Amino acid sequence: MIFETHAHYDDKVFDDDREELLSSFHEKGIGYVVNVGASIQSVKDTIELMGKYPFIYGALGVHPSETAELNQENCEWLKEQCLQNHRHNHGGKVVAVGEIGLDYYWDAPDRSIQKEWFIWQLKMAEAVRLPVIIHSREAAKDTAEILKKHKPQTIGGVMHCYSYSKEMAREFLDMGFYIGIGGVVTFSNAKKLKEAVAYIPLDRILLETDSPYLAPVPYRGKRNSSLNLPLVAEEIARLKGVGFQEVIDSTAKNARELFGI
Repeated sequence: MIFETHAHYDDKVFDDDREELLSSFHEKGIGYVVNVGASIQSVKDTIELMGKYPFIYGALGVHPSETAELNQENCEWLKEQCLQNHRHNHGGKVVAVGEIGLDYYWDAPDRSIQKEWFIWQLKMAEAVRLPVIIHSREAAKDTAEILKKHKPQTIGGVMHCYSYSKEMAREFLDMGFYIGIGGVVTFSNAKKLKEAVAYIPLDRILLETDSPYLAPVPYRGKRNSSLNLPLVAEEIARLKGVGFQEVIDSTAKNARELFGI
């Protein structure tokens, strides 16, 4: 079964057919989904989805572009939700803190705000003993520096929607991170990413979509879903010279090990 490690099924673009779509996953070979928080509201929605669907697990955290909404009060609430719904402490379904990190593609929030709450959430993840899902866009240097200084050594994590070079991948691999690969790897102009995927060991790769975003070719520009993951796996298999099923099995094993499922 395919393990989808990063999706946003709380997004409003799924409002019209969410139940129908998610109910089709099992027969299409999608065994597990991690729905990932991006704001305080999406964390609430993720908790709701976890309660409704047995195969959906959750990551609770605030995306760097949404960190302006954070304050000590709602961060303490976030920490409490992680503790209450922790996979191992209370038999819950929260398996990670995320997505957290830095996004310099946009001018706001200010980089100092992004860094402050990235570090806070890293420390929270360490305190609640959950792995982290890292978002890093056009911020490789600062992301690496913060992770080296505040590295969640005992909990691990994944570099989500990886977009940097194979040299940068080596740095994150050396820190113990998995690398999340999605639909962008199928794009013809993703030369740097293809080189990185060819280089990254298969036992450090996770499959993801970032649904509803970043649909693979030939659906680029359309709404993405976990049903497109075979297209991602096929391209990874081609780049690494291995069989399709080996990619499916290895990435699922990696995800279960990281998230403790």
